[in-house]
Amino acid sequence: MKNENYAEISPETESNQKYDTIIIGSGAGGLSAAICLARAGQRVLVLEQHDVPGGWCHSFYLNGYRFTPGVHYVGLLEKGESTSDLYEGLGIANDMVFFRMNPKAYEHCWIGEQRIDMPAGFDNVHEALSERFPKEKKRLKKYLTLIKNVTYQLQLIPKMKGFWDHITIPFRTKHMGKYALFSLKRVINWHIKDPLLQKVLNIQFGDHGLPPGKASFPLHAAVMGHYSSGGYYPMGGGGAMVKAMTNAVKKHGGEVRTSCGVKRILVEGDKKKSAIGVELHTGEQILAKRVISNADPGKTYLDLIGKENISAKLQRRLAKTTYSCTSLMLFVTVDMDVRAAGLDSGNIWMMDDMDMDDLYVKMNTLDVAEGDTFPGMFISCTTLKDPIGFDGRYHTIEAITYINHESFNKFKDESDPRSAEYLEFKERLTQKMINTLEKALPGVSEKIVQKELGTPITNEYYINATNGCVYGTEKSFRQIGPFAYKAETEIKNLYMCGASVLSHGVAGAGYSGVETAAKILKCKQWDLLKPDDTQNIRIYEAEDSSEYPEWMLQKIQVKKDRLAAGVGGFDH
Repeated sequence: MKNENYAEISPETESNQKYDTIIIGSGAGGLSAAICLARAGQRVLVLEQHDVPGGWCHSFYLNGYRFTPGVHYVGLLEKGESTSDLYEGLGIANDMVFFRMNPKAYEHCWIGEQRIDMPAGFDNVHEALSERFPKEKKRLKKYLTLIKNVTYQLQLIPKMKGFWDHITIPFRTKHMGKYALFSLKRVINWHIKDPLLQKVLNIQFGDHGLPPGKASFPLHAAVMGHYSSGGYYPMGGGGAMVKAMTNAVKKHGGEVRTSCGVKRILVEGDKKKSAIGVELHTGEQILAKRVISNADPGKTYLDLIGKENISAKLQRRLAKTTYSCTSLMLFVTVDMDVRAAGLDSGNIWMMDDMDMDDLYVKMNTLDVAEGDTFPGMFISCTTLKDPIGFDGRYHTIEAITYINHESFNKFKDESDPRSAEYLEFKERLTQKMINTLEKALPGVSEKIVQKELGTPITNEYYINATNGCVYGTEKSFRQIGPFAYKAETEIKNLYMCGASVLSHGVAGAGYSGVETAAKILKCKQWDLLKPDDTQNIRIYEAEDSSEYPEWMLQKIQVKKDRLAAGVGGFDH
């Protein structure tokens, strides 16, 4: 069988090898790796198939109103916390501004008819929930302490440096080790007895996409720990974070090219394969000393490398690999005073009052169009999270629910223009999403001035994610931690980074890129993220404009003035 990815490299072509590293995909992981490598003096090229960089972090506009599909909040941004350390170490902290979401309720838990708020800070969570569930006060304290200990121990592992550190790992991570093989459901059932309180404490399962019965306890503890000091939203949406990262890549001499889809990774060698570059969909071949794939394992190995170039062992592993849930994302602009209707900068997690594992099954039914509303929905009003984006009249809302990707299988092979059946199916789902949103915002249906629905097919088209998955590989027991895909691959000079490698989420993927760069540079993660007192993230309150600097107030006023002058907005 002919090996299509094999490339004959002539001496003349080899001398034109312009790059040390080519990175496929410009998500948070790919860009973090690019910054680290370019800063170390490497010639770096980042290739992005979409017309804008960023992967899940990118922002897009509908009639001038901004949406970000993959960034809804970020945690641990205070000085000395891990996400802040990441951005300071990458040298991009000064270029980003964040708004602190409502600290009294950065998460609103709407479970059936119950309304319970989650404040920032474990002590505040304990106080607020103890007041609501007084019989659970002692048990809640013990459980939150366990969450804190496991979170701390998880963050400790990458910082282990010397021989003694590694010898003492079992003692210094005893809580994590004790509960590592237990599901979230088992651990919380041991500690918390009130079913409603269990649901409140589990509601962030949407941030990893696995129900309590399938999620590992340390995984969920890590998510809770990540948001332990509250949630933050970037000024300018995810696109502003991407801009800071791409500017840093360019500042250090790297290149970022958009609308450059990679057709295949070029390899050479017989028994021991080696990555030597890429071929674009245009036919152009670009050579490099090494390649990093920011795509998921299926896309990397099966689509870009090809089965014929990987071992039987890896093929068997890929066949068993499962991917995270996929989603429907409703993007709407509304002519409505949403704050008067009860919204603020906090997220709303809205779900039917039922067992969360049963809820997950119900959400993942194949008949996704059945019924008038969805059993669960995440709601984010970005113009309240980012006041800079509000023009004084129109608000932008992103509403998300998880679904089974197989419900779209019959439309997967369609190309533009889409069939009438697909468009009708999408319209039915859009209406079902709006009906669900109505439960949180009564009357919103009559106030929508524009709407768009993202589907699993949308996710796969723009993000190039297997099945349109939102978190890379499924974060189940056999696919996380020591069982996750590694940065180094069986193919020489081919590396991976992103949500399927180290961790998911904006910060997790970012750290994965640093880890991959460290493998290439033969150093440790902390060597690439050294403290820098000149770097500081600016944080302002989304709910209180009294401390906004003059430049920020001017930006807000300019947006309002433009609308008043008839520039932007909608004609009615």
